[in-house]
Amino acid sequence: MAKKQALGRGLSALLENAQTVAKTAEVKPEVVVTEKGNKEVGNVAGPISVLSISQIEANPFQPRQDFNPDALIELAQSIRELGLIQPITVRKISAQKYQIISGERRFRAAQMAELEEVPVYIRTANDQAMLEMALVENIQRENLNSLEVAISYKRLMEECNLTTEKLAERVGKDRTTVTNYVRLLKLPPEIQVGIIEKKISMGHARALINAEPEAKQLKIYRLILEKDLSVRKVEELVKEDDVPRLFKSNKVILPIEFQKMQADLRLKFGKKAKLQRSEHGIGKIELPFATDDDLQRIVDMLEL
Repeated sequence: MAKKQALGRGLSALLENAQTVAKTAEVKPEVVVTEKGNKEVGNVAGPISVLSISQIEANPFQPRQDFNPDALIELAQSIRELGLIQPITVRKISAQKYQIISGERRFRAAQMAELEEVPVYIRTANDQAMLEMALVENIQRENLNSLEVAISYKRLMEECNLTTEKLAERVGKDRTTVTNYVRLLKLPPEIQVGIIEKKISMGHARALINAEPEAKQLKIYRLILEKDLSVRKVEELVKEDDVPRLFKSNKVILPIEFQKMQADLRLKFGKKAKLQRSEHGIGKIELPFATDDDLQRIVDMLEL
């Protein structure tokens, strides 16, 4: 029996805090029945549904056909570790079939990561005006985190054909504010998850955007978590040619094959399971438990 792949900590955090925008936009969301059962959650400017990979097909009119294979491999690796953070947008073409409107690169990477199902937004052919209204109304909600706002802005720009200037007018923000939010989506998935889980502030995230390359962004992000750095300190580190030796982290990054092993452990024993391994192949596996019953569950699974 194939193992079910997790959607990721980032998306899980979004789903747990979900509130259906359909209520504010007076849109009755469609109930999607998948092979796994009924799954529909309202959240980032519209209901997020979960579909089986087998129910989704590529758009034959997709103008972009050249997808960088190395970039796809990197994205697939990230999805294995963190899940698919930004849902794919699809339209229904038959009873159990959906076609991609936007997000084909993410879909291909999810296939490479061997996910069984992915989060999606489901569009109908003539609902652009209603979608725009729902998106704009949802953005006004006070309980959205920065990444939820960023995803909503991007959807308005891509799916409703709005320029940055037009979008700024719609949501009552200046162009710079809109641009800063959308740029958050260029951050590595690990940092995006940190934004969702409120491990870093919008100020930290905006500072990290200006760090190059990605490895430097991740290094500074991990230092923020480790040393509780202020936004001003992060801005100073971003301007440095390299992060000072004093602030270098000793954290060992697991090779891809061991990241996959750790992901499998978390799927089976819980998200706090950890695989540690040194460069010399020495390490340990940690399976934390919260209660005696939890311990017994782990022991039973290990068949001790």
